[in-house]
Amino acid sequence: MKKIILTGDRPTGKLHVGHYVGSLKRRVELQNSGEFDEIYIMIADAQALTDNFDNPEKVRQNIIEVALDYLSVGLDPAKSTLFIQSMVPQLTELSFYYMNLVTVARVQRNPTVKSEIQMRGFGGSIPVGFFCYPISQAADITAFKATLVPVGEDQLPMLEQTKEIVRSFNRIYNCEALVEPDIMLPDNDICRRLPGTDGKAKMSKSLGNCIYLSDDEKTVQQKIMNMYTDPTHIKVSDPGHLEGNTVFTYLDAFSKEEDFAKYLPE
Repeated sequence: MKKIILTGDRPTGKLHVGHYVGSLKRRVELQNSGEFDEIYIMIADAQALTDNFDNPEKVRQNIIEVALDYLSVGLDPAKSTLFIQSMVPQLTELSFYYMNLVTVARVQRNPTVKSEIQMRGFGGSIPVGFFCYPISQAADITAFKATLVPVGEDQLPMLEQTKEIVRSFNRIYNCEALVEPDIMLPDNDICRRLPGTDGKAKMSKSLGNCIYLSDDEKTVQQKIMNMYTDPTHIKVSDPGHLEGNTVFTYLDAFSKEEDFAKYLPE
């Protein structure tokens, strides 16, 4: 069996350092490893429309931004196939058939869907397309017969749902047509879900707490200087706390041993 990777991002904005440590860095490593027969990196514009249908221009413009971010981190079109989801209409068709294999109750139990719905404040006005986007992800993965999907921790429930769809389809139709993918999470636990600069659990474009890959040096420095740190450290004499301190979380995610020798020799 061929070793195939499928992964991607929704073009709802520029990519940030959370994307980098959570998945982009690993994608580049896997691309350059020479271990895989095919690598597909998808710009998921159709999925992005599920909660941006009233603003298609936002999605259209960000396709270019995401593509530039891909190239900037080292994804190489000579080694990986970069493509736009809506340019492959068969993926939408496959999503429609998969909807018959998943119950409403099962999608409602998906913790990522629940948190995304809450974060966006949909209330009872959830677009059906957004509600079903785990099914769309399953179609993307299985259409390319992906054997490995490198993702951030927040996407783990989505991949578990893909596995369920694969098992249901193969069982119902008594075949092995669909390939069950393996999941690859970041090897650094800190990188599995990088907090936002405001200390919230997740770095998110919609929360405005991101450091973008395209930010210039001055902007990055300004965002870091304004980062949430330790609310109990009010006076210089107060003891500091490492746990829950976003700055130290970032140090764990990005710093190497030689950095401390260079900048903090003491």
